[in-house]
Amino acid sequence: MNSGIIRKAIVAVAVSLSIATLATSISATSVAAQSVNAKSASLPQLGESGPEVTRMQQAIVARGFTIKGGIDGSFGPATQVALKSLQKVAGFAATGNLDAKTAKFLGLVDVAPLSKSNFPTVGASGDAVWSLQQALINNGVQVKGGADGKFGLATSIALGKFQSLKGLAVTKTVDESTAIALGLLAAPVQKASTKKTVAAASAPVIAPVVAVATSTITIDSLPVRGQKSDNVRALQNALINAGIEVKGGADGVFGVATSVSIGKFQSATGLNVSTVLDAPTAAALGLIPSLAELGLPTLQAFPVQGRCGFTDTWGAARGAGRSHEGTDIIGARGLALYAAMDGTISKMTTGGVLGGTSLRLTAADGTYFYYAHLEAFAANLANGQVVRAGQIVGYLGSTGDTNTPHLHFEVHPKGGAAVNPYPILKAVDACNVTELLPQP
Repeated sequence: MNSGIIRKAIVAVAVSLSIATLATSISATSVAAQSVNAKSASLPQLGESGPEVTRMQQAIVARGFTIKGGIDGSFGPATQVALKSLQKVAGFAATGNLDAKTAKFLGLVDVAPLSKSNFPTVGASGDAVWSLQQALINNGVQVKGGADGKFGLATSIALGKFQSLKGLAVTKTVDESTAIALGLLAAPVQKASTKKTVAAASAPVIAPVVAVATSTITIDSLPVRGQKSDNVRALQNALINAGIEVKGGADGVFGVATSVSIGKFQSATGLNVSTVLDAPTAAALGLIPSLAELGLPTLQAFPVQGRCGFTDTWGAARGAGRSHEGTDIIGARGLALYAAMDGTISKMTTGGVLGGTSLRLTAADGTYFYYAHLEAFAANLANGQVVRAGQIVGYLGSTGDTNTPHLHFEVHPKGGAAVNPYPILKAVDACNVTELLPQP
């Protein structure tokens, strides 16, 4: 055979093999890309509907944010507005899209098993730490600051609480027994007495979850005496997990036994002993997020004398394309307005087009509270004056752009952008307190 023909045949075969190899490589890359895209696409997107959207909405509402129209399983504009509010409060980019960071914050990403040879330790950060923190939260143990992927003091304290609740050695570190109890590590293979190997035990059954991420309890739906529901059962389980006996167990019935147990928990934790499930008690039990977990300030006093009322209108449309950046507390003209925290009167305005007679109260850390539509300031109140929480700073009115007597109340943590004041106000709601507070 002619050597030239042979050489051409060899080159042709080589080129054919190269093309085939390249095609296989491209195909593999394409599959990998599709896998990544599929993973990203698994998070609900705007316009979608279904059970994953419902789960996301439940997680948003459980963190104290309201979705106009309720949980309907449809990712529409109302859900996007609520998601933006949550992202803003959490310090994330307020895109209104459910990204991986927000999904983790909401507890929508499943925890990953830990490696026995590489348990996370103090100072570590990353996905393994996040899985540890989320597993603690899923087991009803709060992690101050939430699942942020950073193993610090808050995670150590939470580990100690979990170990104590489970009767484990309280080391405040991740050991094999703790990882197994959290469901992050499979239990070791057991052997029967016949010396035949049996199947590895499945992960331990997790106690009824009362964590914020999966509970349907919100600051607006705290169980009350006389109710029968799964939310009542979640409350009872939370009390039991905290070491408080509930006579009759977690039967889902809110009766005398549950009230008594709430009182015992409140007494043991230094809370106001009311025997009712108020917002501070629910947060202490891990049923709703604490204000600290949401990065929000805790008021020292409710800003309006009762009788009054308020709802969550954050983000509602206002004139000239504006959206509502506060909470309107409705009441009779002339009701006393109180300083919500110790601080300084940093601004006083009269004749404002929108806010009318208004003031700004600034706390020591730079957080400021904006009061608008006042009828009048308190006598002798002056700009730069230091005031104490509960001190009268003005009177409720309807000055500015409104006809209805109410206080427009805004909260700006550490001097930044306004955040939804509703959960902050709800935590100290005193609209039923009609008597004036004692004055300094």
